[in-house]
Amino acid sequence: MGKKASGFHTPFDKLKAVKLPVPAKPVPVVKVAPKPTPRAEAALFEDEMAGVRPLEADPGGRAHAPPPSERPSRSRRQADDDEAYAVLADLVDGVGPFDITATDEYIEGLAPGIDRRLLRKLKRGDFALQGHLDLHGLLAEDARGEVERFLDRARTDGKRCLLIVHGRGLNSKDGIPVLKERLKTWLTVGRLSKSVLCFCTARPTDGGAGAVYLLLRKA
Repeated sequence: MGKKASGFHTPFDKLKAVKLPVPAKPVPVVKVAPKPTPRAEAALFEDEMAGVRPLEADPGGRAHAPPPSERPSRSRRQADDDEAYAVLADLVDGVGPFDITATDEYIEGLAPGIDRRLLRKLKRGDFALQGHLDLHGLLAEDARGEVERFLDRARTDGKRCLLIVHGRGLNSKDGIPVLKERLKTWLTVGRLSKSVLCFCTARPTDGGAGAVYLLLRKA
């Protein structure tokens, strides 16, 4: 049985000698990110360095960082920026620090950008009074509310020239005219100041040192 019988047809004997090819291992594909352009790199750098200040150098040329307590926080920088923009907006709108002259008996204030001749006309009484408010007997907080309502109503009604009687403070502690000082602040700082063109101490016939003429902007 060890020998194959001759004469038999064996078609598959030759297949044993055929070596089938071994499939090759797949080659991994490596994706290479495109190299950023110099302009893109510069933009990225500027974005990363936003808000960073260069270190200050001492006389020896060495740079040093300020102590942590002296480093401005982002919130403080933002607050400074907001304040600067607010001041700029006020100047554009004609609102800002008033030009104020004050003595024991006299007071006057002129909004920024307003012709001083307008104040001189107000002092001479060239404008007809269209309303008045008497603050006698009121505490400071109550007086402020009355002034705010008075000016708001006047602007709504189209009134421009007003008289506010604040008193001379003869009955107050130490004889200090508290309402006069408070009124000066209310008219030159904050919301009410945006409505005021100028003001000045009234003439003797209208209350003198105990009252002020006030000229409002057009509503």
